[in-house]
Amino acid sequence: MKIGILSRNPKLYSTQRLVEAASQRGHEVHVIDFLRCYMDITSKNPQMFYKGEPLQGFDAVIPRIGASVTFYGAAVVRQFEMMGVFSVNESVAITRSRDKLRCLQLLARRGVGLPTTGFAHENSDVQELIRKVGGAPVVIKLLEGTQGIGVVLAETVTAAESVIEAFMGLKADILVQEYISEAQGSDIRCFVINGKVIAAMRRQARAGEFRSNLHRGGSAELVKIAAEERATAAKAARVIGLNVCGVDLLRSRRGPLVIEVNSSPGLEGIESATGKDVAALIVEFAEKKAAEAATTRTRGAG
Repeated sequence: MKIGILSRNPKLYSTQRLVEAASQRGHEVHVIDFLRCYMDITSKNPQMFYKGEPLQGFDAVIPRIGASVTFYGAAVVRQFEMMGVFSVNESVAITRSRDKLRCLQLLARRGVGLPTTGFAHENSDVQELIRKVGGAPVVIKLLEGTQGIGVVLAETVTAAESVIEAFMGLKADILVQEYISEAQGSDIRCFVINGKVIAAMRRQARAGEFRSNLHRGGSAELVKIAAEERATAAKAARVIGLNVCGVDLLRSRRGPLVIEVNSSPGLEGIESATGKDVAALIVEFAEKKAAEAATTRTRGAG
């Protein structure tokens, strides 16, 4: 099977592990910098080109699309889909997950537990917005932030007003969320493949920090999750439409609360904390679904 890893950096841990896992399972694997792809969009013969050569014969692609290049990355995935290539995550699901507001609205519509969240456009609504989410302290998030960047904990109403007004003054879209104090600076990363949680780790923020992201100096350890947490993570992935994703949960007094659904979760932290070969499980899923798709196309042609 010919598999493409859509990644800008072949030296990243996650990319290297996927290449290694695919090669060990006997597949021909190529790392493709999707920003260097260009497309011929036509109804009868859509094509993709890379470094002057057509990309042909791929059975599956595994997208590793960074948040800052979601628009073009999703377009590349969509072009592969038009060419009949199976994508581990569909382009529409990737864009859903990257729009934090849309993601939360979809989850809320389906009854998935979330922190109380506010969104507003005008400065005049700031005090009411803070009150609606339960008052200070509150967490303020940039809609397009990743890895904890653009996430601020405001411990007083005055501080919250200042931060929100500053972001609004820069024309930045933000979310305001209640602070779940009982989580104590930790969250649970559930790694979901094909609707099942295959691994989970607890991430703890370093001293003096409330963000538990490993990129912010947080630590990770293996954790046993409850049935409700497992079901919540699986449902969140299903609602957004992602086959492979990381679902981040907070443990609260009212049950698990989803704070993010990540369509390109890193592998290093989860593999180190759990000892599981997550990369191999992703490749196994890709090969199985690509084979099923090929069989369906053959039957349809017959």
